[in-house]
Amino acid sequence: MTKSDLIQELTHRQPDMSQRDVELAVGLLQKTIVRELAEGGRVEIRGFGSFSVNHRPARRGRNPKTGAPVDIPEKYVPHFKPGKALAQRVDNDE
Repeated sequence: MTKSDLIQELTHRQPDMSQRDVELAVGLLQKTIVRELAEGGRVEIRGFGSFSVNHRPARRGRNPKTGAPVDIPEKYVPHFKPGKALAQRVDNDE
């Protein structure tokens, strides 16, 4: 499902909200999560999951084509951990 598919689905489920209002709400939610993670914070949505930032330290890797050693710099990556309710729902729907 893409962002536009999500907006369409929410618009159909909430006929009292205009598509424009749904677009603004989805965009605001996305921007808020991104801003909080960029500041090193954490976002938890009960029953859904939590978004956090993981640190990956610098390390030495290898170029898969040549086998030459390559220095990989440290970086911060976003991480999502599903909540218990979401994990159970996905597992039972398989």
